Amino acid sequence: MMHRVLRLGRTRQVSDYLRKIVPGVFLQELCSRPGAIGAICPSSPFLARQMARQIDPGADGLVIELGAGTGAITQALLRRGIAPQRLLVVEHCPAFVARLRKRYPQLNIVHGNAADLGQFVPQGQRVDAIVSSLPLCSLPEPLAQAILQQWQHLLHDHGIAVQFTYNLRRPKWRNFTAARQTASRIVWANLPPASVGTYSFKTEKLAAPLHEHATP
Repeated sequence: MMHRVLRLGRTRQVSDYLRKIVPGVFLQELCSRPGAIGAICPSSPFLARQMARQIDPGADGLVIELGAGTGAITQALLRRGIAPQRLLVVEHCPAFVARLRKRYPQLNIVHGNAADLGQFVPQGQRVDAIVSSLPLCSLPEPLAQAILQQWQHLLHDHGIAVQFTYNLRRPKWRNFTAARQTASRIVWANLPPASVGTYSFKTEKLAAPLHEHATP
């Protein structure tokens, strides 16, 4: 009997812990769309801060967040000093969109697909950064390729993409893009541990032929 009571006590402790760190809407979406969510818990504050730390708060271009979920990284970006008018949040899940719009009424929260990202960016608007929590490793390959093509188009010759993955080795989606990885950090204080990568799509310019530099 005592064993059962102790076991019940541990079960309740775990349940209480999960309720504290995992909002009900997250669990509901995880159960109904596990491939689209791609995580067992929302991003930890440590992961969110590491993602936001890659962004320059003093720039004036657009910062796009993809797959904001419950808003952990959104909050970190705002605390980083990203002005609300610079931040465009794109989320595909209606439940998360409703939650985000209620929590951040000052932000532009778009209900849409990251593969159509170019449609949500005003023409001529410079994009400084794309901060992504999308589960690229678990998405169908054609969809992942379409998303990465949007990044390359919007970030060509400037700006960075910040993506985290639970695959601490080279993830397969890296084969779908010519982006150059410029930084990498592992956040162990996350469930599960995550690797944060920063990528540049900047085109390397070829040096001019030597005869063009010759003195006449």
